[in-house]
Amino acid sequence: MLHWARADGEPPRSVGLQPKTYRYASTRPDDGALRTRLKELASQRRRFGYRRLGLLLARQGVRINRKKLYRLYKEERLSVRKRGGRKRALGTRAPMAIPQDQNLRWSLDFVMDTLSSGRRFRVLTLVDDFTRECLGLVVDTSLTALRVVRELGQIIESRGCPRMIVSDNGTEFTSNAILAWQEELGIEWHYIAPGKPMQNGFVESFNGRLRDECLNEHLFANLNEARQIIEEWRIDYNTNRPHTSLNGLTPTEFATRPNRGQTQNRLSL
Repeated sequence: MLHWARADGEPPRSVGLQPKTYRYASTRPDDGALRTRLKELASQRRRFGYRRLGLLLARQGVRINRKKLYRLYKEERLSVRKRGGRKRALGTRAPMAIPQDQNLRWSLDFVMDTLSSGRRFRVLTLVDDFTRECLGLVVDTSLTALRVVRELGQIIESRGCPRMIVSDNGTEFTSNAILAWQEELGIEWHYIAPGKPMQNGFVESFNGRLRDECLNEHLFANLNEARQIIEEWRIDYNTNRPHTSLNGLTPTEFATRPNRGQTQNRLSL
């Protein structure tokens, strides 16, 4: 039998209910607004645990004791995002339209090779996805993010600023130096999905030609020789080498033709 306490102080009365049929009615508030705000903060600050989220709530005038905060945090199945090996910039992930004029989209990548001494060097490759022009081939043993920013700035001075740049998630392209630079210039930076090099198909196709027609054809005694031979090949590629996907035109001819903004651009690999 259950006993109910009376407000007037009289002895409690028994109610004929079986204990297993009686349920306690909670008087807790639903805390709907608090839960919503907690989830918003957790999504914005994915490396914050419930204690630091509580500090943010307190700054906004919402004071809640630690036990209740922890209970709501668990009930909403919130957790701290696992720490990765390093930050990965996300960039855009929407499908990219094929550009219809020059300087709308550039693509960046790196190619590795070795000198005759066995010393490794890298080549930063940059192409315009519409005209297929190779805008730059930077050769050095080390190419940092700051060096990439400097080289891009020099090309922009002579050619103009692109609307978008496409690259993979390499450390040189996801650094704070790159992110600050592209934000300052208002350039959209698109990162391809990890393990999907063909999402950067224009520069990947170019890299294959560079390796097949230049890197594999020469032994480079030193960096200066490598820079000279690779730059000569770049000029020949732009001005003399016919491109099948450009109807037999060279990239320079294609870029300077009168109706360059009217021709449909096709990717041919």
